Amino acid sequence: MGLLDKLLGRTKKAAGDMMGDSSMRREGAAQERQGAAEDRAAQHEDMAQEQRNQAAEARADREHT
Repeated sequence: MGLLDKLLGRTKKAAGDMMGDSSMRREGAAQERQGAAEDRAAQHEDMAQEQRNQAAEARADREHT
């Protein structure tokens, strides 16, 4: 969902610029930041899951030796 929020936010920012609507521009910027934060959170969760998988594999290897 992060990518969609970033795209929608960017679109709102551009629309706010074109229409001279600072409120819409701020809303778009906030939505774009939220999307970027969601992307970063997903990346960190993926890295954490990879670490958990590696730890489980290491434990399994130690138990079999």
